[in-house]
Amino acid sequence: MVKAISLVSGGLDSLLATKLILEQGIKIEGIYFSSVFYSLKQSNSSISSLITRELEIPLKILDISSELLEVVKAPKYGYGKNLNPCLDCRILMLKKAYQYMKESRAKFLITGEVVGERPFSQRKGALSFIEKDSGLEGLILRPLSAKLLKPTLAEEKGWVDRSRLLDLKGKSRKAQFNLAKELRLKNYLTPAGGCLLTEIGFSQRMRDLLRYNPDFNLKEVRLLKIGRHFRLNSKAKLIIARNHEECESLKNLSEDGDLIFYPQDRKGPLGLGRGQFRKEDISLASAILARYTDNKTNSLRVIFKKSYSPQENFLIAPPLEEEILASLRIA
Repeated sequence: MVKAISLVSGGLDSLLATKLILEQGIKIEGIYFSSVFYSLKQSNSSISSLITRELEIPLKILDISSELLEVVKAPKYGYGKNLNPCLDCRILMLKKAYQYMKESRAKFLITGEVVGERPFSQRKGALSFIEKDSGLEGLILRPLSAKLLKPTLAEEKGWVDRSRLLDLKGKSRKAQFNLAKELRLKNYLTPAGGCLLTEIGFSQRMRDLLRYNPDFNLKEVRLLKIGRHFRLNSKAKLIIARNHEECESLKNLSEDGDLIFYPQDRKGPLGLGRGQFRKEDISLASAILARYTDNKTNSLRVIFKKSYSPQENFLIAPPLEEEILASLRIA
């Protein structure tokens, strides 16, 4: 039996593409790529459960966060509308999948790509370019748009019947929804909540990080997903949590040398300061924190201390004026 590797995200397109080839008697193993840059709220285990339940195939999860981090810092083919290096990212995924394909002795790859669905990475020219750059020319079968593309090795060898493949194109998903009903596919992730790098707010935070701390690591990226961010000076920034869950996350992601801020006598958020804080920066950070307590007008006592240190200090800080607050806020 011929074996293939399918890139499955849990979204409708990749599940449909895999289903279509399963119906042709091909043995398939799925790959799910995990990354710190994804905004999906589902855990890897829940996505894995969804995919294996709907497709009944083995699934391998590959975390590409470290490799993608280096791509984001210096993409060979540049960024999209925001800070999304879509071409480089796709090439990275395909190269990783190709490596696994050879290890597992599979004959070809399957993706759920639809011609024209994404303007940057799913144009015909882009699909061909990505295929060549990743070393997979002729080995990537895109069942949903196959009839609009050149026949692949799988079709030429007769492993897959090209006449049973589709010719979908564009952003409309009506045909996919109809096909899902036909194939009795009920559970899949919605298109919303994909890559954080396509979002304006997250991209602004990333640009700030690239400018002031170009050697950042994955832990710094995880911080970008939490709270409100403020640039106090070129060497210091402040993050204010928005709820209890984010307060706990900031504590867990804090490092030696960080400063922790919190109000002493009132309900309010926790703040994390990272970088080199002067006295005036501590005062400014305390005033920002005071702004996000239930106190809107009066000064209050703000505690600040080094992370993991029992020694506390405090100062009396008034809530920062909105105009100054806005000028400091990154996103």
